[in-house]
Amino acid sequence: MTAVPILIVGGGFSGAMLAARLAERGRASVLIDATGRFGRGVAYSTDFDGHLLNVRAARMSAVEGRPDDFVTWLRARAPAQADPQAFAPRGLYGRYVQDRLAAVEAAHPGLIKKVHARVAAIDGTDVRLDDGRRLAGRSVVLATGNPAPKTAGEPLARVIRDPWAPGALAAVGPGETLAVIGTGLTMVDVALALEARGWAGKMQAFSLRGLLPRAHGETPDAAVTPTPEMLDGPAARRLGAGRRLARDHDWRGVMEGLRPVTGDLWRATDASTRSRLFRHLRPWWDVHRHRIAPGVAARIDRMIADGRLTVSAARVTGVRAVGPDAIDRDGVVVACLPPRATTPRDLVVDRVIDCSGPGHDPTRDPLTAPLLASGRARLEPLGVGLDLDDAGRVVGADGAPDPVLFVLGPPARAVFWESIAVPDIRRRIEDVVAALP
Repeated sequence: MTAVPILIVGGGFSGAMLAARLAERGRASVLIDATGRFGRGVAYSTDFDGHLLNVRAARMSAVEGRPDDFVTWLRARAPAQADPQAFAPRGLYGRYVQDRLAAVEAAHPGLIKKVHARVAAIDGTDVRLDDGRRLAGRSVVLATGNPAPKTAGEPLARVIRDPWAPGALAAVGPGETLAVIGTGLTMVDVALALEARGWAGKMQAFSLRGLLPRAHGETPDAAVTPTPEMLDGPAARRLGAGRRLARDHDWRGVMEGLRPVTGDLWRATDASTRSRLFRHLRPWWDVHRHRIAPGVAARIDRMIADGRLTVSAARVTGVRAVGPDAIDRDGVVVACLPPRATTPRDLVVDRVIDCSGPGHDPTRDPLTAPLLASGRARLEPLGVGLDLDDAGRVVGADGAPDPVLFVLGPPARAVFWESIAVPDIRRRIEDVVAALP
């Protein structure tokens, strides 16, 4: 590799597909991943066929401007799954991403170098690996995906802090009672995976509002054009207009109509309004926007109807061992505080699984905390992510964007809002490719 490469930290979907697009433009990159699962990341590393995509196959092309790319691949490699309107297994999608990366590598030899290592630090346009090696680049892109949940309290053997860690669910016995922190997409995945492994116990899932992801319709939903009242003015008026439109039309169609403009609306919103929306509206937005396949929803509904899954609104305030001297071999006590309650109630279970979602915290992340401390980066107004400009460049403490440091994918959600689903990330990839020096 003769050209000074672009260093991409993170080899999941975002990083791998960025490397592929760069190579197609004749640009060299080094793709660095701590797991070595280049192209798959957390979401697409599952081997369980019951873990389905949350988007229909027709919309899951990894390449902007080539909408049929994934469906064409399915017809050639997995024809039984090639229905454009179906929800393919996520593991199969991971194979597609890996195949695309390999095909680009073969077509553009020498332009993509893969390094299986963990990045310990970023220094200018160079990165230092945890084995002491140093890689020189012309710019750096942080595409680190979603981190594990931030489980509070001391580690206990019967608390699964990261359900996506290899073998994490193997410890769950077939009749164990479980408490799950979180009621979103990860909880759904865990429930399905455990059931497939033969688990036949009971599960109680908690989140602040007790909301479950909604289901897609049986057929694709036609977009309903947002009304002018939804696109301008005070947030309360916009929300009211959206609710009225949802009453007059299918709510899924309203969400589809908002999809093309959501990012622009978010970016144009002042910091105070963003904060209110993030604290109060985000849980409702997420369960309606990030929907699950109808068949998956039916299985969750069946578990609820059978009494095996209970979903409750409560805040988990603590987890402690049942046994003496903080030994948890006898189970775990979960302290849950329901809405408007003043005293937590204790729930004794065999095991706790943290499905509370990604634990993004740039102030504690070993890569981004030094950037903040040095002033090379600053927090965006909500304080939950790095501040970025419209192209994804990191904004420093002085308000100026760093021309050689970018963020791509889920870590950019606080700035771009729509940056976690494939259709949104592939558009962001094009923006980053165009802006990289």
